[in-house]
Amino acid sequence: MVESLSQRVRLPGFRPGKVPVGIIRTRFSSDIREEVIRNLVPKRFQKEVEDRNLRVVGTPDITDVHFHSGEPLRFKAEFEVSPEFELQDYRGLTVAYQDPEVSDDDVARRIEELREQKADYVNVDPRPAEDGDHAVVALEALSGLEKPLKQDEVMLHVGGQDTLGAFTENLRGMSPGDEKEFDVRYPDDFGDAKLAGKSVRFRAAMKGIRRKELPELNDEFAKDLGDYLTMDELRAEVRKSLLREKEYLAQQEAKNKLVEKLVEMHEFPVPQAYLDRQIENQVEQYLRAVAASGGDPRSVKLDWQKVRESQREQATKDVKASLLLERIADREAIEVMQDEVDREVQRIARQDREPVAAVRRRLEEQGVLRRIASRIRTEKTLTFLFEHARKVAEV
Repeated sequence: MVESLSQRVRLPGFRPGKVPVGIIRTRFSSDIREEVIRNLVPKRFQKEVEDRNLRVVGTPDITDVHFHSGEPLRFKAEFEVSPEFELQDYRGLTVAYQDPEVSDDDVARRIEELREQKADYVNVDPRPAEDGDHAVVALEALSGLEKPLKQDEVMLHVGGQDTLGAFTENLRGMSPGDEKEFDVRYPDDFGDAKLAGKSVRFRAAMKGIRRKELPELNDEFAKDLGDYLTMDELRAEVRKSLLREKEYLAQQEAKNKLVEKLVEMHEFPVPQAYLDRQIENQVEQYLRAVAASGGDPRSVKLDWQKVRESQREQATKDVKASLLLERIADREAIEVMQDEVDREVQRIARQDREPVAAVRRRLEEQGVLRRIASRIRTEKTLTFLFEHARKVAEV
């Protein structure tokens, strides 16, 4: 330690690196002591942890450090360890589950959705807008918003279920070429965070009126959607697709119930460090959702004490579930194959329209590849539990 310090010390009258050791010991005794502690304490702590086979969680709290010349280094370390628990019997758990069914009405509704997606919007001769019309409007927010909002062309369904009443009331009766100013009050739970709860004054200019025309449900419609020759083929494929969706949702619900049972079956303390990390992850997800909806995450004011209190119960369950699933995966030797991770990387690359190699490098640098592998292992463990569960119609 003294030799290392001597290379850095600069004192008048001495060339760099030539300050006598005795002077360094006298002048920089406190610095030497702090450097010894910084270097030796982590090493001694790590050795003790390894000798005792402890699984440390978080950062240890080091206190009562005693280090004096000629005496051994002594200190007190307080830390949390990963909890030890005995796995209860997790095979054959009872869970409510029924194989889903797809009705003719389900198929008809999905085909009607496909039909809506293929709708054409045809211009009609100028006249006052009425319910059922699709008004082509230029909108400009005059007040009520922090940032300017202007749309040169937006299509609004007059009288439509998804159109705010204030728009319908004010657009109804307007003809192409008309302009009008009016106020719109957005609900507090409106999907766009920039508009939620706001009262905005708009200037609207009617540019045109369109009528929606739906295609006929015939074999030509089926051919237009893909490799189908007839409507019967389309209906058969829609039925299969709906069944896969329903099976996925039903199995996810059953898996969630199995995890709840696992958590209830096992009682063990959860380290605070795990809880803090889980709560932070939940908050990060919330802030990402705010950003995705157009809001500014920096404007969100968080009282961390209240957040911890409100999220503690759910975070405890989530952490226990994670620890239990990890232990089950270890016991059942459930592993993730490289091709499973590769498929997920390829999916992300297709979604982001980037080269696979570039996406893989980015995900690896960000530590996302490890999270992907962990997520796949968790899902495989949940599938194992579901396959070995006893399914009943009612519990």
